[in-house]
Amino acid sequence: MDARIEQVVTSGRVTLDDTEYEVETNTYIVGDDDEVIVIDPANDAEAILKEVGDREVMAVLLTDGNEHRLGVVLEVAAAGEEDEENWAPIALHRADRLLWRDYFGRLAREEEDEDDAKALRSLEPDIWLEDGGVFEIAEAQLEIVHTPGHTPGSVSVISEQLGVLFSGDTLHRGRPGSIGGVYDDLRKQLNSIGALLTPLPKDLRVLPGQGEETTVGDEDARWESWGALATETDDE
Repeated sequence: MDARIEQVVTSGRVTLDDTEYEVETNTYIVGDDDEVIVIDPANDAEAILKEVGDREVMAVLLTDGNEHRLGVVLEVAAAGEEDEENWAPIALHRADRLLWRDYFGRLAREEEDEDDAKALRSLEPDIWLEDGGVFEIAEAQLEIVHTPGHTPGSVSVISEQLGVLFSGDTLHRGRPGSIGGVYDDLRKQLNSIGALLTPLPKDLRVLPGQGEETTVGDEDARWESWGALATETDDE
């Protein structure tokens, strides 16, 4: 199997509930010398496409619909192609459709050209991710697992062939994933993390949306202690 994983780290700002956060984000490029799938582009499309090089982008997978991903997803999917028919398909879970619509609706309202505004309002992902769905690239399979909590449509991606779990912002090293320490629905997120980790091999690598990598075993051992964090969040 020729599939490999490349990582691009980018920095940018994300606004949640009128508060702006500085975020350093991991994007993963999975594939071989000819074709790749891009997982979680964010902040800097140029840096990501530089790493892709002249390889064909077969799909762009979003583990959630937050704005730092949506802000670059079209440019990464286009990968320099002007004809939209040649763009890579963009994949997002349907439960994050409202985040998608809010973001591109806001861009449409700022657009002076009515035709361009109409095009932005009508944009939809090409693929709605579903729990158990599978993508294939360079003889490696990428299985989608719906892990709601960080956002309603958050997903994680498992590849047995590569021995890795791409956890997005559902799970970071040593803690539940978040942007700026803000949790949308922490109890649901913790339930998703527990259900995700329990059946997986303890030595499986975890590549998160932010920060350093970890393993399933390390995070599974910490999982129960995070319940106190949920209680604190409930009390706020």
